[in-house]
Amino acid sequence: MVERRGAGERAGAEGRTAAGDGERVMAYRAGDTALVVTVPEAESLVGRWREREDGIPAHVTVLVPFLPISRIDDTVRAELRALFQQHPAVDVGFRRVGRFPEVVYLAPEPAEAFVRLTESVVARWPETPPYGGAHDTIIPHLTLGRADVVEESALDGELPLTSRARAVTLLV
Repeated sequence: MVERRGAGERAGAEGRTAAGDGERVMAYRAGDTALVVTVPEAESLVGRWREREDGIPAHVTVLVPFLPISRIDDTVRAELRALFQQHPAVDVGFRRVGRFPEVVYLAPEPAEAFVRLTESVVARWPETPPYGGAHDTIIPHLTLGRADVVEESALDGELPLTSRARAVTLLV
């Protein structure tokens, strides 16, 4: 990706959990950071179901958790910029709805672009496995909301959704 935008705030994150493949669940703590590609075109869909008090925009996660905020400094930011500049911007389509046991999501195409981003960050910072090592497979996704809340029929006529993934944002 060619750009990197600054840090955002993630309020109220302490104690939240996320589950992907249902094998293990990880808790997020204050001071955790994440690397995401925001997808503003999906805000109207995501806003219907997601708990918005966390302040996180619609996004595809590159890596969570990343480094603790105490380790984020100018050197890390410069390394992230250099790393992401090696990845070109990419047009992304969201045509398919997927499900994890607890979450409904949109699947980005091409998914490989996001997998490569994640693998690049983990290669540089191997102490930061995706989802804290809770899942063995990287499955890029844009979370719509909890499976017990999302009404998939409401997506009729809303897909496909397209976006240009051009920046990775560091969230705290």
